[in-house]
Amino acid sequence: MPTKTIIKPAKAAPALGPYNHGVRVGDLLFCAGQIPIDPEHPQAPFPASIQGQTERVLENIRVILEDQGLNLGHVVKTTVFMVNLGDFALMNEVYARHFKSEHPARSTVQVTALPRGAQVEIEVIAHY
Repeated sequence: MPTKTIIKPAKAAPALGPYNHGVRVGDLLFCAGQIPIDPEHPQAPFPASIQGQTERVLENIRVILEDQGLNLGHVVKTTVFMVNLGDFALMNEVYARHFKSEHPARSTVQVTALPRGAQVEIEVIAHY
């Protein structure tokens, strides 16, 4: 049975609950959903725009991946949670700038609310 390794990057935004930023099992890294928390100013308000929030979320994901020697090119699956699917095209513009080729599989779902009033949350699975 593969070993489970808990991932807690020092530079990552703080977790808002009893969970870890990531868990490695075998050659897969399962990253917890990230919202647009600024790691250097965790109590600061989120960016107002969906584009700004998506940028911050993807930067938070990048920090977790880089802690493990990975990058967005290692991501095989994403799940995007959005409060307003009317913002889908705007979120997608930012997403496409970060995932340029060999896009990962993706699911996008609308939710009623996200922690701290966030408009977007993204979780990823990456391959080592």
